[in-house]
Amino acid sequence: MNQTIIAGIGHYIPKQIVTNNDLLQYMDTSDEWIQERTGIKERHYAHRTEETTATMGVEAAKIAIERAGITTDEVDFIIFATICPDYYFPGCGVLVQRALKMKEIGALDIRNQCSGFVYALSVADQFIKTGMYKNILLIASEKHSFGLDFSTRGRNISVIFGDGAAAVVLQPAKEEGRGILSTHLHSDGENAEMLAMCNPGTHANHWTAEPVADFDDAPIGEMFMSHAMIDKAQNYPTMDGPAVFKKAVVKFPEVINEALTQNNLTTADLKLLIPHQANLRISQFVQQRLKLRDDQVFNNIEKYGNTTAASIPIALSEAWEAGKIQKGDLVCVAAFGSGFTWASALMRW
Repeated sequence: MNQTIIAGIGHYIPKQIVTNNDLLQYMDTSDEWIQERTGIKERHYAHRTEETTATMGVEAAKIAIERAGITTDEVDFIIFATICPDYYFPGCGVLVQRALKMKEIGALDIRNQCSGFVYALSVADQFIKTGMYKNILLIASEKHSFGLDFSTRGRNISVIFGDGAAAVVLQPAKEEGRGILSTHLHSDGENAEMLAMCNPGTHANHWTAEPVADFDDAPIGEMFMSHAMIDKAQNYPTMDGPAVFKKAVVKFPEVINEALTQNNLTTADLKLLIPHQANLRISQFVQQRLKLRDDQVFNNIEKYGNTTAASIPIALSEAWEAGKIQKGDLVCVAAFGSGFTWASALMRW
């Protein structure tokens, strides 16, 4: 059975830098407050009208394809992970296929939020292992800045997120011992609303005892997005920060150890752990719990904020470009996020 390698990788970051101090004109916050709680100093925002989730993904894809030494004609499947699609439907995968003038290949969109890249990596791995596809383009891209509440009311979430994209080209390994060793996927929807963007949606408060949207006074024509929903800011993401932190610092180490144990390896064997860039305090807690050295963990959240599905591949691309990952190195990527979902992948570079 084939092993799957990352044959090419690239990332794209929008030019506009938004510092913590830049956010002061919109909300009551401070650079110290944000850094203390998240470790974030700045983030990048896409151009409002000239850049989209898909177009950023296209730019990252061009780099990954070139580095893989192939052409767009040789790509035989697309996987696109995002929570910020250009359209409610269709998904971004087909927009990439169109933009890159590819053949009529399959395009799959994945909605697993912060865990999206690792879930997508696992899906791609199965296709490569079975020989169904030989060149899979996997893109993770996010344009959060278009849908955040830039007011004091929304500061706990809005200061965290940034925009960006990354892509990888996955192929069968030509050398034994290289490639993805295993992937591990989990979910627990018991407290799904603790980190969620419920509206607009069709839930009509079915899942919760406490309503997450005001449907009562909305006429039929406004059920999807009522004026009351907008007035009460129910169309923005919500998060119970302490609860998410408490769950994440348990599940992160668990899923990382799961990958190592399955492959008869330990943390001492790891060259690099790249965690989803959710919060620097979470990454530091996980590092401490796993007893990893500073040089074994890669973080870049201070520059980009949380780019959810794109955060791991952006960090992976940066680490590779900086020479922190060499051929034969053992690399683990892990994520935890909305759902809740969490996942890890262990690979020999």
